[in-house]
Amino acid sequence: MKDAALYIHIPFCIKKCDYCDFTSFCYNQKKVEEYISLLLKEIDMYSDLVAEYKFKTLFFGGGTPSLINEKFIGDILQKLNGKFRLDLEEITIEANPKTLNKNKLLYYKKLGINRISVGVQSVQDSILKDIGRIHNKNDFLSTYNLLKETGFTNINADIMFNLPDQSIEDVMESLNQMINLDIPHISFYSLSIEEGTPFYKRYNEGNLNIGDEDIERKMYHKGIKLLEKNNIYQYEISNFSKMGYECKHNMYYWKLKPYLGLGVSSHSNIFSKRWGNTKNYIDYKNNIYKNKFPVDYSENIDLETEIGEYIILGLRLNEGISKIEFKEKYNIEFDKKFKEAIEESIEYGLIENKKDRINLTKKGRDLSNRVFSLFI
Repeated sequence: MKDAALYIHIPFCIKKCDYCDFTSFCYNQKKVEEYISLLLKEIDMYSDLVAEYKFKTLFFGGGTPSLINEKFIGDILQKLNGKFRLDLEEITIEANPKTLNKNKLLYYKKLGINRISVGVQSVQDSILKDIGRIHNKNDFLSTYNLLKETGFTNINADIMFNLPDQSIEDVMESLNQMINLDIPHISFYSLSIEEGTPFYKRYNEGNLNIGDEDIERKMYHKGIKLLEKNNIYQYEISNFSKMGYECKHNMYYWKLKPYLGLGVSSHSNIFSKRWGNTKNYIDYKNNIYKNKFPVDYSENIDLETEIGEYIILGLRLNEGISKIEFKEKYNIEFDKKFKEAIEESIEYGLIENKKDRINLTKKGRDLSNRVFSLFI
């Protein structure tokens, strides 16, 4: 049996955030019911194909998975238990603070969900309103109290920096709030301006007051120092946790291990292939009804492509890449194959080249795209 990770996309939101380019639709009960029935059919379609895989992690992402009735999440898990080999160590569900209540959380516990990822983003109400979030600080604090009351301890908080009109002090206040609440995992990432979003339009019109690169980097580095001072350690470029609370699911992505994505716009990397489901809901529905996989694109992964991705994803981790594991996986000596890239990266202080491991320096994490380009 081979270990793998499983991702399920739940694409419904009360309101799409102004910076978000993920595939999502406004909540509609009838459409939710239809979508869940389509997901269950897609699970059926993959049942025989994944017989040799044992799924160790499950991640419900979105959208806002916590928005839909919890019974639908139960239906999905029941179907998975009947069709896939599950040995789940971690089940994560993403949540917006406005969408959780005690009964829902207790039901999640009963289903075996053991990790909640909360989209906090900021604790300043004015900033939350400006970026299009539907919750405020008190909504989050109430949700946090519910999580503790119902026994959830493995909690992630998403915190964004370099948001419009956000100061360095605002960022530190948000992080300090998470630290004071003893939240064990924090995803700490910079605003990205994505094409097709309201923020993209505002940015091009000159109506988005965000910091320059120097301010953005100060926010990042001060945030890292604050978190690590409080024993919340960076283990990936944008992810920080207390010891033992690293996200097991995401490690499958970063270590290029097999994962299967189900639902509209989901992505997969398994069977030595990589593919993505269509983002178009009508196309997704029509394909499922015809018993056709709703795949928008697919490609076989050749050795050089896989090695390049292995390096890019592996270097995102603070632990970097093991040369021994690389040799075992590809029968290639890392130092020989990448001699020039290693030498140039060392010359500019971008990597550390140790006996067994190669990893980014602090400077290298800031200039990670430059490092990646040298190796691929």
